[in-house]
Amino acid sequence: MFETGPAIIFAASALAGIVAVGVIAAWCFRGWLDLKRTELTGRGSLDGGAPRTPPTAMNRIEVADLKERVRRLEAIASGVEL
Repeated sequence: MFETGPAIIFAASALAGIVAVGVIAAWCFRGWLDLKRTELTGRGSLDGGAPRTPPTAMNRIEVADLKERVRRLEAIASGVEL
């Protein structure tokens, strides 16, 4: 008639797979919550490090310089002369 062995193995493996997916989803969700908590508190690291300082004028100049370099490289890549 009908053997229960393969059905039990299939059900057990399906249950194990569902549990594994649930554990991985919970782990990812916890990481996402930690990331959002870090963004909201304005801290520099996930372990509760020192708060980030506001950008200085020198940092803004460096960022503007990097943006200009990227713009030039994109223009070179697309074949546009500056």
